[in-house]
Amino acid sequence: MTLPGKDPEDELAGTEQPFVSHLVELRDRMIRALVAVGICFGVLSVWPGPSGLYDVLAAPLVAHLPHGSTLIATNVISPFLVPLKITLMAAFMLALPVVLYQLWAFVAPGLYTHEKKLVLPLVVSSTLLFFAGVAFCYFFVFGRVFTFIQAFAPKSVSAMPDIEAYLSFALTMFIAFGAAFEVPIVVVVLARIGLVSIDKLKSFRSYFIVLAFIIAAILTPPDVVSQLALAIPMVLLYEIGIWAAQVFIRHTQAPAEETKAP
Repeated sequence: MTLPGKDPEDELAGTEQPFVSHLVELRDRMIRALVAVGICFGVLSVWPGPSGLYDVLAAPLVAHLPHGSTLIATNVISPFLVPLKITLMAAFMLALPVVLYQLWAFVAPGLYTHEKKLVLPLVVSSTLLFFAGVAFCYFFVFGRVFTFIQAFAPKSVSAMPDIEAYLSFALTMFIAFGAAFEVPIVVVVLARIGLVSIDKLKSFRSYFIVLAFIIAAILTPPDVVSQLALAIPMVLLYEIGIWAAQVFIRHTQAPAEETKAP
Protein backbone atom coordinates (compact mmCIF):
# COMPACT_ATOMS: atom_id res chain seq x y z
CA MET A 1 0.00 0.00 0.00
CA THR A 2 1.40 3.41 -0.97
CA LEU A 3 0.89 6.66 0.88
CA PRO A 4 -1.05 9.48 -0.86
CA GLY A 5 1.21 11.64 -2.96
CA LYS A 6 4.09 9.13 -2.82
CA ASP A 7 5.51 7.73 -6.05
CA PRO A 8 5.37 3.89 -5.98
CA GLU A 9 8.75 3.71 -7.70
CA ASP A 10 10.36 5.52 -4.75
CA GLU A 11 9.68 2.53 -2.48
CA LEU A 12 12.15 0.46 -4.50
CA ALA A 13 14.70 3.23 -4.76
CA GLY A 14 18.12 2.09 -3.57
CA THR A 15 17.25 -1.63 -3.44
CA GLU A 16 18.51 -2.57 -6.90
CA GLN A 17 22.05 -1.28 -6.55
CA PRO A 18 23.00 -3.27 -3.39
CA PHE A 19 21.62 -6.47 -4.91
CA VAL A 20 23.52 -5.89 -8.14
CA SER A 21 26.68 -5.07 -6.20
CA HIS A 22 26.37 -8.38 -4.32
CA LEU A 23 26.04 -10.22 -7.62
CA VAL A 24 29.09 -8.41 -8.99
CA GLU A 25 31.10 -9.31 -5.88
CA LEU A 26 29.96 -12.93 -6.11
CA ARG A 27 30.98 -13.02 -9.77
CA ASP A 28 34.39 -11.52 -9.01
CA ARG A 29 35.06 -14.00 -6.22
CA MET A 30 33.98 -16.93 -8.39
CA ILE A 31 36.34 -15.73 -11.11
CA ARG A 32 39.20 -15.54 -8.59
CA ALA A 33 38.43 -19.07 -7.40
CA LEU A 34 38.36 -20.34 -10.99
CA VAL A 35 41.62 -18.54 -11.75
CA ALA A 36 43.23 -20.24 -8.72
CA VAL A 37 42.01 -23.64 -9.97
CA GLY A 38 43.27 -22.81 -13.47
CA ILE A 39 46.71 -21.81 -12.19
CA CYS A 40 47.00 -25.02 -10.16
CA PHE A 41 45.85 -27.01 -13.19
CA GLY A 42 48.52 -25.36 -15.34
CA VAL A 43 51.25 -26.02 -12.79
CA LEU A 44 50.22 -29.65 -12.32
CA SER A 45 50.01 -30.12 -16.09
CA VAL A 46 53.67 -29.09 -16.37
CA TRP A 47 54.87 -30.97 -13.28
CA PRO A 48 54.38 -33.77 -12.51
CA GLY A 49 52.00 -33.87 -15.49
CA PRO A 50 48.70 -35.75 -15.92
CA SER A 51 50.42 -39.09 -16.49
CA GLY A 52 52.65 -38.55 -13.47
CA LEU A 53 49.63 -37.78 -11.27
CA TYR A 54 47.91 -40.96 -12.38
CA ASP A 55 51.07 -42.94 -11.62
CA VAL A 56 50.98 -41.50 -8.10
CA LEU A 57 47.31 -42.39 -7.72
CA ALA A 58 47.86 -45.92 -9.04
CA ALA A 59 51.04 -46.57 -7.05
CA PRO A 60 49.31 -48.41 -4.13
CA LEU A 61 47.56 -50.76 -6.55
CA VAL A 62 50.56 -51.32 -8.84
CA ALA A 63 52.72 -52.19 -5.85
CA HIS A 64 50.41 -55.10 -4.97
CA LEU A 65 49.80 -56.46 -8.47
CA PRO A 66 51.49 -59.75 -9.42
CA HIS A 67 54.83 -59.45 -11.15
CA GLY A 68 54.37 -58.48 -14.78
CA SER A 69 50.78 -57.24 -14.37
CA THR A 70 49.87 -53.65 -15.25
CA LEU A 71 46.79 -51.50 -15.52
CA ILE A 72 45.04 -51.50 -18.89
CA ALA A 73 42.84 -49.09 -20.85
CA THR A 74 39.82 -50.64 -22.54
CA ASN A 75 38.64 -47.34 -24.01
CA VAL A 76 40.52 -45.63 -26.84
CA ILE A 77 40.43 -42.18 -25.25
CA SER A 78 40.99 -43.36 -21.66
CA PRO A 79 44.80 -42.88 -21.64
CA PHE A 80 44.20 -39.18 -22.36
CA LEU A 81 40.91 -38.48 -20.56
CA VAL A 82 41.52 -40.25 -17.24
CA PRO A 83 44.82 -38.49 -16.38
CA LEU A 84 43.19 -35.19 -17.40
CA LYS A 85 40.34 -35.77 -14.96
CA ILE A 86 42.79 -36.53 -12.18
CA THR A 87 44.76 -33.36 -12.91
CA LEU A 88 41.59 -31.27 -12.76
CA MET A 89 40.50 -32.82 -9.46
CA ALA A 90 43.98 -32.43 -7.98
CA ALA A 91 44.00 -28.78 -9.08
CA PHE A 92 40.67 -28.17 -7.35
CA MET A 93 41.90 -29.77 -4.12
CA LEU A 94 45.13 -27.79 -4.28
CA ALA A 95 43.21 -24.54 -4.81
CA LEU A 96 40.55 -25.40 -2.22
CA PRO A 97 41.96 -23.02 0.44
CA VAL A 98 41.62 -20.12 -2.02
CA VAL A 99 38.12 -21.22 -3.03
CA LEU A 100 37.02 -21.44 0.61
CA TYR A 101 38.61 -18.08 1.39
CA GLN A 102 36.65 -16.43 -1.44
CA LEU A 103 33.47 -18.01 -0.10
CA TRP A 104 34.27 -16.87 3.42
CA ALA A 105 35.12 -13.30 2.29
CA PHE A 106 31.77 -13.07 0.53
CA VAL A 107 29.71 -14.36 3.48
CA ALA A 108 31.64 -12.93 6.46
CA PRO A 109 30.51 -9.25 6.19
CA GLY A 110 26.89 -10.33 6.79
CA LEU A 111 27.66 -12.30 9.96
CA TYR A 112 27.73 -11.26 13.58
CA THR A 113 30.90 -11.64 15.61
CA HIS A 114 29.70 -14.79 17.38
CA GLU A 115 28.60 -16.23 14.02
CA LYS A 116 32.07 -15.64 12.60
CA LYS A 117 33.46 -17.54 15.56
CA LEU A 118 31.11 -20.37 14.59
CA VAL A 119 31.57 -20.53 10.81
CA LEU A 120 35.28 -19.95 10.26
CA PRO A 121 36.54 -22.74 12.54
CA LEU A 122 34.01 -25.13 10.99
CA VAL A 123 35.12 -24.28 7.44
CA VAL A 124 38.81 -24.71 8.27
CA SER A 125 38.40 -27.86 10.36
CA SER A 126 36.04 -29.53 7.88
CA THR A 127 38.55 -28.94 5.09
CA LEU A 128 41.43 -30.35 7.13
CA LEU A 129 39.38 -33.35 8.20
CA PHE A 130 38.39 -34.12 4.61
CA PHE A 131 42.04 -34.00 3.52
CA ALA A 132 42.94 -36.18 6.50
CA GLY A 133 40.35 -38.75 5.44
CA VAL A 134 41.68 -38.82 1.87
CA ALA A 135 45.28 -39.14 3.09
CA PHE A 136 44.33 -41.92 5.53
CA CYS A 137 42.62 -43.79 2.70
CA TYR A 138 45.55 -43.41 0.29
CA PHE A 139 48.48 -44.09 2.63
CA PHE A 140 46.95 -46.65 4.97
CA VAL A 141 43.76 -48.23 3.66
CA PHE A 142 44.69 -48.85 0.02
CA GLY A 143 47.74 -50.94 0.87
CA ARG A 144 45.83 -53.16 3.31
CA VAL A 145 42.84 -53.58 1.00
CA PHE A 146 44.92 -54.54 -2.04
CA THR A 147 47.01 -56.95 0.01
CA PHE A 148 43.85 -58.58 1.34
CA ILE A 149 42.31 -58.84 -2.14
CA GLN A 150 45.43 -60.30 -3.76
CA ALA A 151 45.67 -62.89 -1.01
CA PHE A 152 42.34 -64.34 -2.16
CA ALA A 153 42.99 -64.02 -5.91
CA PRO A 154 43.22 -67.39 -7.71
CA LYS A 155 46.63 -68.16 -9.18
CA SER A 156 45.01 -68.82 -12.55
CA VAL A 157 43.77 -65.20 -12.75
CA SER A 158 46.02 -62.37 -13.92
CA ALA A 159 44.88 -59.11 -12.35
CA MET A 160 44.96 -56.25 -14.88
CA PRO A 161 42.52 -53.56 -13.68
CA ASP A 162 41.14 -50.95 -16.07
CA ILE A 163 42.34 -47.40 -15.41
CA GLU A 164 38.82 -45.94 -15.54
CA ALA A 165 37.52 -48.57 -13.12
CA TYR A 166 40.40 -47.86 -10.74
CA LEU A 167 39.74 -44.11 -10.95
CA SER A 168 36.09 -44.69 -10.07
CA PHE A 169 37.10 -46.97 -7.18
CA ALA A 170 39.65 -44.49 -5.84
CA LEU A 171 37.26 -41.54 -6.01
CA THR A 172 34.53 -43.52 -4.27
CA MET A 173 36.91 -44.46 -1.48
CA PHE A 174 38.27 -40.92 -1.17
CA ILE A 175 34.78 -39.44 -0.90
CA ALA A 176 33.70 -42.11 1.57
CA PHE A 177 36.66 -41.58 3.90
CA GLY A 178 36.66 -37.80 3.44
CA ALA A 179 32.97 -37.66 4.34
CA ALA A 180 33.40 -40.10 7.23
CA PHE A 181 36.05 -37.88 8.75
CA GLU A 182 33.46 -35.08 8.89
CA VAL A 183 31.68 -36.84 11.77
CA PRO A 184 33.03 -34.39 14.41
CA ILE A 185 31.75 -31.45 12.35
CA VAL A 186 28.26 -32.97 12.13
CA VAL A 187 28.24 -33.66 15.87
CA VAL A 188 29.38 -30.12 16.70
CA VAL A 189 26.81 -28.49 14.42
CA LEU A 190 23.93 -30.61 15.73
CA ALA A 191 24.87 -29.78 19.30
CA ARG A 192 25.53 -26.09 18.61
CA ILE A 193 22.17 -25.41 16.94
CA GLY A 194 20.43 -27.19 19.81
CA LEU A 195 19.01 -30.04 17.76
CA VAL A 196 20.50 -32.59 20.16
CA SER A 197 22.05 -32.23 23.58
CA ILE A 198 25.43 -33.47 24.71
CA ASP A 199 23.75 -36.01 26.99
CA LYS A 200 21.78 -37.43 24.06
CA LEU A 201 24.93 -37.66 21.98
CA LYS A 202 26.60 -39.61 24.75
CA SER A 203 23.65 -41.96 25.14
CA PHE A 204 23.65 -42.54 21.35
CA ARG A 205 27.18 -44.03 21.44
CA SER A 206 26.13 -47.68 21.23
CA TYR A 207 23.72 -46.99 18.37
CA PHE A 208 26.34 -45.02 16.48
CA ILE A 209 28.76 -47.96 16.60
CA VAL A 210 26.19 -50.11 14.80
CA LEU A 211 25.41 -47.24 12.40
CA ALA A 212 29.12 -46.77 11.62
CA PHE A 213 29.53 -50.40 10.60
CA ILE A 214 26.38 -50.24 8.46
CA ILE A 215 27.67 -47.12 6.68
CA ALA A 216 31.07 -48.75 6.19
CA ALA A 217 29.45 -51.83 4.71
CA ILE A 218 27.51 -49.68 2.22
CA LEU A 219 30.28 -47.28 1.17
CA THR A 220 33.27 -49.60 0.99
CA PRO A 221 34.00 -52.74 -1.05
CA PRO A 222 32.78 -56.03 0.44
CA ASP A 223 35.95 -56.80 2.35
CA VAL A 224 36.56 -56.78 6.07
CA VAL A 225 39.69 -54.61 5.95
CA SER A 226 38.17 -51.54 4.32
CA GLN A 227 35.00 -51.80 6.41
CA LEU A 228 36.94 -51.90 9.66
CA ALA A 229 39.25 -49.12 8.42
CA LEU A 230 36.22 -46.88 7.90
CA ALA A 231 34.03 -47.88 10.84
CA ILE A 232 36.65 -47.69 13.61
CA PRO A 233 37.82 -44.13 12.77
CA MET A 234 34.17 -43.02 12.60
CA VAL A 235 33.56 -44.29 16.12
CA LEU A 236 36.69 -42.56 17.42
CA LEU A 237 35.80 -39.34 15.60
CA TYR A 238 32.34 -39.43 17.13
CA GLU A 239 33.92 -39.34 20.58
CA ILE A 240 36.15 -36.47 19.47
CA GLY A 241 33.09 -34.67 18.16
CA ILE A 242 31.33 -34.91 21.54
CA TRP A 243 34.35 -33.42 23.27
CA ALA A 244 34.74 -30.71 20.62
CA ALA A 245 31.05 -29.82 20.83
CA GLN A 246 31.35 -29.05 24.55
CA VAL A 247 34.33 -26.79 23.95
CA PHE A 248 32.82 -25.19 20.85
CA ILE A 249 29.52 -24.32 22.48
CA ARG A 250 31.26 -22.49 25.30
CA HIS A 251 33.30 -20.32 22.93
CA THR A 252 30.69 -19.47 20.27
CA GLN A 253 27.74 -18.28 22.30
CA ALA A 254 25.84 -15.19 21.22
CA PRO A 255 25.76 -12.30 23.72
CA ALA A 256 22.13 -13.11 24.59
CA GLU A 257 23.04 -16.73 25.21
CA GLU A 258 25.95 -15.73 27.42
CA THR A 259 23.69 -13.72 29.73
CA LYS A 260 21.30 -16.66 30.03
CA ALA A 261 24.07 -19.17 30.66
CA PRO A 262 24.57 -20.01 34.36
